[in-house]
Amino acid sequence: MGSWREIIDGIAENGDFGAARLVRDPRRKGGWTLLVEEVQQSYVDTRDPTYLYFEYTRRIGSVIDTVAAEGAPLRVLHLGGGAFTLPRYIAATRPGSKQVVVERDRRLAAFVQRVLPLPEDAGIDIVFGDARETVAGLEPAAYDLIIGDVYDAAQMPESVSDVTFAASVARLLAPSGVYALNVADLAPLAFSRAQAATLRTAFADVCLIVRPELLRGRRFGNVVFAAAKEPDRLPAARLAAIAARDRQPAKVVTGAALDLLTEGTAPVRLDE
Repeated sequence: MGSWREIIDGIAENGDFGAARLVRDPRRKGGWTLLVEEVQQSYVDTRDPTYLYFEYTRRIGSVIDTVAAEGAPLRVLHLGGGAFTLPRYIAATRPGSKQVVVERDRRLAAFVQRVLPLPEDAGIDIVFGDARETVAGLEPAAYDLIIGDVYDAAQMPESVSDVTFAASVARLLAPSGVYALNVADLAPLAFSRAQAATLRTAFADVCLIVRPELLRGRRFGNVVFAAAKEPDRLPAARLAAIAARDRQPAKVVTGAALDLLTEGTAPVRLDE
C-alpha cells in the first residue's frame, strides 16, 4: 500500500502529449484511474481485469463478449492504449488472443507499464505511432476485432473520424470482423450522427449503444458504435439485452431507427 500522499495525489509522470497521473481507488483494492491532463482516460483493476468501471468500457466489453463464441481467442487491434483496460480484459476473458495496441505516447505507455505492468503471457504487443498512419500500413483482413478509442484529452482527433479512415479500418478486418468505436459527445449528438453516417460508407451493418437520456439531449456522455462488413453480422438483440441490464441502462439503435437518427447528416470527408 502506498503512502497517504500517493493515495490522494496519485503517481505523476509527464507523457509525450500531456501530464499523466495514476490514482488509486481507495474503495477497491487493485483499482487505479489514469488521468491525462486531468481528464479521466482509463480505469484498471489489476486484481480483476474483468471489472470494467467506466460505462463505455462495459459497452465495448459487451461487443467483445458477443462477437465470437465464449472464450474463443481473437486477433485484436486496439487504436489507443491508455492504461490497457480492454487488452487486459480480452487477455483474461479470451485467453490465447493475439493483440496489438497502437499508442502514440511512448512515455505514457512506459509509465503505465511501470506502475501497472501487463501480464507477461498476455499476448499484447505495443506499436508506437499515429493511428491513421499505422492503420494505412497494416496487412488487410488480419483482425477479427478492432477497437477505436483514440483521444487527445477529451476529444477524438479528426484524423480518425472520416470516410478514408473508416475504409482503412474495414480493410484490416476479416470478412466477419467487427469494429467497436468509442465516441464522446453531447446534445444534439452532431458528432455521433456524423460518425454513424461515416461508418455506413464502409460497413454494411452499424449500430450504436447509447443511454436514452443522451439521445434526449440531457447530458454529455459516450456513444459506442459497432460496425461490421457483413450484413446482419452484429448481435444487436444480445447487445440490447446486455445494455438494458447494465447499472447505467442503455439502448441499441440500428436499422430504421439509425436511418432516422442520421437523416440529413453527411459523412465526414476531410479531403474535400
